[in-house]
Amino acid sequence: MAVQKLYAGAKLREIRSRLQLTQKEFAARLGVSLPYLNQMENNNRPVSTAVVLALAREFGTDVTELSTGDSERMVTDLREALADPVFPAPAPSAADLRLVASNAPGVARALLALHRAYRQTHERLASLDEALGRDDRMLRASPWEEVRDFFHYCDNYLDAVDRAAEHFAQGPESIEAKAGKLLERRSIGLQFSDDPMLRRYDPQRRILTLSTKATNATRRFQLLHQIALLTQNELLEATLDLARFQSDEARGIAKIGLANYFAGAALLPYRAFLTAAQETRHDLEMLADRFGASIEQVAHRLSTLQRPGAKGVPFYFVRVDQAGTITKRHSATRLQFARYGGACPLWNVHQAFETPGRFLRQLAETPDGVRYFSLARDVSKSGGSFRAPVRRYAIGLGCEIRHAEQLTYADDMDLSHPQAFEPIGISCRICARPDCHQRSVPPLEQELRIDPDRRGVLPYAIAEQSGP
Repeated sequence: MAVQKLYAGAKLREIRSRLQLTQKEFAARLGVSLPYLNQMENNNRPVSTAVVLALAREFGTDVTELSTGDSERMVTDLREALADPVFPAPAPSAADLRLVASNAPGVARALLALHRAYRQTHERLASLDEALGRDDRMLRASPWEEVRDFFHYCDNYLDAVDRAAEHFAQGPESIEAKAGKLLERRSIGLQFSDDPMLRRYDPQRRILTLSTKATNATRRFQLLHQIALLTQNELLEATLDLARFQSDEARGIAKIGLANYFAGAALLPYRAFLTAAQETRHDLEMLADRFGASIEQVAHRLSTLQRPGAKGVPFYFVRVDQAGTITKRHSATRLQFARYGGACPLWNVHQAFETPGRFLRQLAETPDGVRYFSLARDVSKSGGSFRAPVRRYAIGLGCEIRHAEQLTYADDMDLSHPQAFEPIGISCRICARPDCHQRSVPPLEQELRIDPDRRGVLPYAIAEQSGP
């Protein structure tokens, strides 16, 4: 098997900048010549094994930083954006997209932001949005999407917030006891109500109210969310300042997201949770029981274990509704989710609604030839009474097949047989598979062949792609 060369020029420049070293000083510490370092930083040469070892030895660098999923995320996003018919054909090759993502990530992000603004404007015009032209804010990125992209490109791991939450959770006392003492010191009362609102804080009366209709795991999470807002405001605001959101709405949504991150990280402290995950071989039910959390909270937390020097298995995590719309997404793997539209219908996460309370397992292969182990489960949430509406969701958790042996769920599966892997894609609009029986729309970047005298599974044929 050929060894894949590591091109990580942008990451090398980032590490050097963080260390505040000149190229000459950096080259000397790594034991290479200045021209050689320059070539590596510009991706004219791959990063050698000797340089990787020198980075770890001289600077204590977590060498997995050199192969983070940021470039893969950007390549997927660029490929989807450039498949839009507004761009001339043919689309850039995968090699060209990787070159842009590695060498000019700032330009790539600017292009993605421009395409997002174009798409939103186009959709609003198509729907005769009356607000367009009256309010400049309508031309900006959706606050929700802006925040989603912020977490997406942070690898869904925020070191300062994660460590602050871990520090809060340290010690023999329970989370409830710690939170209770903290509220008492601030003269804040804690009460419970059968109100369906999960959490309500009245700053004037200094009373925090939690709903008895919520599960115990949800109440604990909401309690910790409010603790984050009360005790970590400076940290959260400083993080928001660095993000430079375009609107107050985006900043407000992001602050809720950061408080949620703190709550999850305090409920499932990094080192203790990572150790437990390895001991239980990532058994979600055992972890949920041990930490007093929900299955969804545990699955999402597993996808955030990306602390430099102490990384867990790189997982993807996704939550979908019954319509197939992705409501939460994150990937520490090479699998990246489509920015627009639903998830691939061949993915087992959609079948989870049919088997509530059961884990579904799937061996899957994406068009790029990467194989995954996928786990799915329904996590629908009761409204708390007979007539209350049920919120229907399913979650998907998975990893590349080389990590599957670390999961108890994969023990009796044939991981080596090629025929055991089902073909899945990202979304129909950018999937290159010409013969998928579940295709909902034609791919944007491939030529269609229409023959009124022939009909297969689809009313058209898709021309095979050529080249890389």
